[in-house]
Amino acid sequence: MSLPDSSIDPRIITSAKNEFLAKGFAEASLREICKNAGVTTGALYKRFSGKEALFEALISPTLQAVETLVSQTEQYDYEQLDKNQMCSVWDSSEKTLKGIMEFLYEHYDGFRLLLCYAEGSVYSDFLNDFVADHTKRTMVFTETAYQKKISSIRLEEDEIHMILTAYWSVIFEPIKHELPKEKALQYCNTIAKLFNWQAVFGF
Repeated sequence: MSLPDSSIDPRIITSAKNEFLAKGFAEASLREICKNAGVTTGALYKRFSGKEALFEALISPTLQAVETLVSQTEQYDYEQLDKNQMCSVWDSSEKTLKGIMEFLYEHYDGFRLLLCYAEGSVYSDFLNDFVADHTKRTMVFTETAYQKKISSIRLEEDEIHMILTAYWSVIFEPIKHELPKEKALQYCNTIAKLFNWQAVFGF
């Protein structure tokens, strides 16, 4: 019995990433992906149910990394809340923003696919979906802080969504415009001056 060709999967993935980054999800061709990977369409369909599954395989590591980071950050914030040590929560310093930017560039291709090339897929509204989730989490956190009398301001959900949309849009701009990481890190100093979360939420 012959062993399966273990080189096929990475060839398909590499070819798919190049195709999606060149044409976007909607215009990408499975036939071209197979051609450039040197495989048959049958070989592709044995591994992926279609274009959506292939796109998801490419962005899945990025989405998992985001979920892990969000979970870790949320845990830290609540720990600080319990200690009534809010000075480091929602810190908008240049150092914090550089940490976020480093994270984005560690997953550069994944974020490029999500932010610029996902039109036509279920991830076409990634930024708004990301902000919507962040808004819900923030509402719960700030309400908890308000009830504990740690926060003096009670913002409405629409207001938080608007502010977070502005915040994350600015942070994602270097990825969308293909800026080199060095320049993106340099711009963190300017971005840090735009947002003062402790003042916004009354911490």
